Amino acid sequence: MTSKIHALCDAFGNPLKCTVTAGQISDFTQAEILLENVEAQYVIADKGYDSSRIVEVIEELGAEAVIPSRSNCKRPRIYDVEMYKERNLIERLFNKMKHFRRLATRYEKLSVNFESLIYFVWAWLWIK
Repeated sequence: MTSKIHALCDAFGNPLKCTVTAGQISDFTQAEILLENVEAQYVIADKGYDSSRIVEVIEELGAEAVIPSRSNCKRPRIYDVEMYKERNLIERLFNKMKHFRRLATRYEKLSVNFESLIYFVWAWLWIK
């Protein structure tokens, strides 16, 4: 079974939190877990996190949701297109993580081992 990493990073692209789920689990199921105890002005995410519940959680945090609406949405949400360009920070974080072959090829069989490897890589990225 494949694993899927859901991650949160700060405005500088430094990793903060992650969850690991089975590959078929939807992104938006992990959003509330990742947003617990987070202080932010903006929360930038891709269309996979487009949900009225997630937007409510973000607004409860006192932040602005910068999430484009899905293509089948009846009333598309207006979002800051320029701010959305900053989403590349999380993409760059995943790219840095893929430089570690053991993580990129997912050698670890158990999710707890895989998640601990993620945190090891993140510690190395923070130090670097």
